[in-house]
Amino acid sequence: MRHTAAVYGRSLAAHVKSTMEYPADFWIMASSGALWQVLQFAFISVLFANITTVAGWGYHEMLILAGFLGLSGGSSALFWDGIWSTPSMIVKGELDYRIVRPAPVMVQVASSHIGMQSFGEVTLSSAMLVLGWTGAGLGLDMLPLALLLLACACVIQCALLTAMCAIGFWVKGHFPAFAWIAVDLQRDVMRFPLGIYPPLVRLAATFMLPFAFASFVPVQILMGRLPAWWMTGTIAVTVVMVGIAVAVFRAGLRSYDSAGH
Repeated sequence: MRHTAAVYGRSLAAHVKSTMEYPADFWIMASSGALWQVLQFAFISVLFANITTVAGWGYHEMLILAGFLGLSGGSSALFWDGIWSTPSMIVKGELDYRIVRPAPVMVQVASSHIGMQSFGEVTLSSAMLVLGWTGAGLGLDMLPLALLLLACACVIQCALLTAMCAIGFWVKGHFPAFAWIAVDLQRDVMRFPLGIYPPLVRLAATFMLPFAFASFVPVQILMGRLPAWWMTGTIAVTVVMVGIAVAVFRAGLRSYDSAGH
């Protein structure tokens, strides 16, 4: 574990160093991530200038939801963005030399890239979360719980992304279509309370593809709308999703036959 963590850290550090050789690229990407969150904030502000609640959620609660979703998604791009290149590496045969290295292939792939847009996304999402937090009257005593829930949300995001990208071992192609569809669905659906959707959608987003545990459920726990055992459920979902992601990726590696076959 120590060796794997060291490899992961060195790989990320090398990518950050190479990216910062071109500061303009970094600021452009960071600004694009920030712009998305600015649009999210503007949308919520305009929405609540005309209505008072959405499925029982007020303005500051919606800011917490949007901020939490942006933080978990931005953090996964910051620490696990290289996993998007899995299908391309499979098609090009670029996993060959990673397989013979003394480190988990999944960790090597995931740490091969950092989403520079995540710096702006995380910064603006944190600002929205702080604004919503203070407006909703949440105290600092809830901060340790919030950090634990955020860590679980980030891991769930990374696990879902890993499993979706690993489909590329069987469905060949440079583009991680399944992962993009999942991320787009999450951004479109989970920025609103699940109460506005029909029961089938709520069931799918909670237990089939557990997007809800990366934003909606943690925010509900923080606001006291769900009983304490949901915290245990969130941790359990995190562990299960990690197990599924590792199992799918390893199964894909066993079927990997390099390029040209």
